[in-house]
Amino acid sequence: MAEQIGISKLVIGFTVVAFGTSAPELVVCVQAALEGVPGIAFGNVVGSNIANVLLVLGLPALIYPLVCDTRSALRDSAIMVAGSILFMILAWHGYINFWQGALLLGVLIAVIVRSYYRARREGDEGAEEALEEYEQNMPKNIWVSVLFIILGLVGLILGSRLLVNGAVEIATIAGVSDEIIGLTLVALGTSLPELATSIIAALRRHGDVAIGNVLGSNLFNITGIIGATAMIEPLQAPTQILHFDLWIMLFVSMLMIPIFLIKKPIGRVLGGAFCLAYVAYVAAQFYGMSGIYTASLY
Repeated sequence: MAEQIGISKLVIGFTVVAFGTSAPELVVCVQAALEGVPGIAFGNVVGSNIANVLLVLGLPALIYPLVCDTRSALRDSAIMVAGSILFMILAWHGYINFWQGALLLGVLIAVIVRSYYRARREGDEGAEEALEEYEQNMPKNIWVSVLFIILGLVGLILGSRLLVNGAVEIATIAGVSDEIIGLTLVALGTSLPELATSIIAALRRHGDVAIGNVLGSNLFNITGIIGATAMIEPLQAPTQILHFDLWIMLFVSMLMIPIFLIKKPIGRVLGGAFCLAYVAYVAAQFYGMSGIYTASLY
C-alpha cells in the first residue's frame, strides 16, 4: 500500500518491511505480558534472536553461500551487539519497566532515522533488493491491499492468542516452564517470517538481504519489541533466562563480528554448524541444562 501511494522504496524498507517481519514477535509478547506469562514474552525475544542467527542464517547458507558488504554488516553487527548489551544491563535487576522500555524504543527510533539518512546519502540499494522478495505477490489494487492488511492484523491478533494459550497448555502438560516454551516453540514460530524471507533471498543470491534481515530483526526484537511491550505492561525477567539464555544470545550475536572481519561468505560448512548448534541449544533446554546451570548459581 505504501508503494501504491508513492512512498519511496528506501522508506518502505526501513519501516514497513522491518516492522512487518517483526509483527508476530510484538503481538505475541504483548499478549503474553497481558495474560501474566512474562516468561513466554521474554523467552520469545531471546529465543528468536538465537534462532535468527543460528537457524535463519544457517539454513539459507546450506542452500547458497551468503555474501554481503562486510563493511555495512560489521557496522550493523556492532549496533546489534551494543543493543544486546544495553538490553542485558536493563534486564539484569529482574524486570523492565515503562521508562526502560521507552529508552529501548528511543534507541531503535534513533538507529532507524540515522540508518535512513545514511542510506539516502550513500545510495544504498539494500531496500530495493529487500522489496523484491515481496513485490511478486503484491496486489495491484489498493483496496485489495487494505483488505490484506485487515485480514493480516486479525490473523495476528487471533493467532497470537492461540499461540500463547497453546504454549501455556503444552508447558503445563509437558511439565516444562513457560520460559522454555517461549525460548523454543514460540520463538521458532514467530521467526518464520524472517526464515522465509532469508530462504527466498538465498535462492535469489541476495546474501545482503538475508544477513540484513537477521541483523535488523534482532535489533528490532530487543529494542522495539521489548520496549513497546514494557511500555504497555512491565516485564519481569525470569532468572533462568537472565543467567543462561541471555549470555547465549550475546555470544551468538558477537559471533557475527569475527565472521564479517575475515570477509568470507557464510558457506555451507558454517551454515551446517549453525544449524547443529541450534539443535543442541533446543536439546539443552528440554534436557534441563539451562535450569541446572541456573540452580548452580545459587
